[in-house]
Amino acid sequence: MTKTILITGGSRGIGEAVVRAAAGKYNVAFTYLKSEDRAKALERELSEKFGGVFAVKCDVAGEHSVLSAVTAVKARFKHIDILVNNAGVSKSGLLIDMLPEEWRALMAVNLDGVYLMTHAVLPDMLALKRGAIVNVSSIWGLQGASCEVAYSASKAALIGFTKALAKEVAPMGVTVNAVAPGAIDTDMMKCYTAEETSALIAEHIPLGRLGSPAEVAAAILFLAEHPYITGQTLSIDGGMC
Repeated sequence: MTKTILITGGSRGIGEAVVRAAAGKYNVAFTYLKSEDRAKALERELSEKFGGVFAVKCDVAGEHSVLSAVTAVKARFKHIDILVNNAGVSKSGLLIDMLPEEWRALMAVNLDGVYLMTHAVLPDMLALKRGAIVNVSSIWGLQGASCEVAYSASKAALIGFTKALAKEVAPMGVTVNAVAPGAIDTDMMKCYTAEETSALIAEHIPLGRLGSPAEVAAAILFLAEHPYITGQTLSIDGGMC
């Protein structure tokens, strides 16, 4: 039986790389929110080549939206074997300038979204006594970043979530791990100028370059497929940490 993988935020960046890496090996479902044209184009491209690719609109911060998306995926593929909680947003700036509603909006996606999606998918995994969950954290969740307090806090919380849930569900055969990407060449890096990016690489990345989404995707699938790794956070950062 072909396994099914569900990736949140799969229309671009790291999420898209996971979709591409998994297509042809798994039934692939992925969520999008605003990038409908891009998501549908990705769905068409990979479906024509491999089959078994399904894009579904979902606001991970909304309980009803999550339940609807999970129901749609299960109607299409019957079961969900791997969940990749990738959807996330960032907000740069001083904490004292951050409005309460901006803080709550970020946490709603980065943290509540992981809870809601995991809560919706996990019961079937526990019933089947198998499954894998991989959460996309960040090196800023490990060491914090100035002017990224809310983002860092949300990603640190994901690491705690991962460690605790891993212990909770291990007896039922479900693994839970996280990745902590560093400076990856995605849309999130576009807020930096070329000079700032070059300085970041020169001063902080021993391997001397940005990481690629495909490299993070490979690590995510490694953790998802490994039967004896759980509760771990794997840094993919070129040596930054």
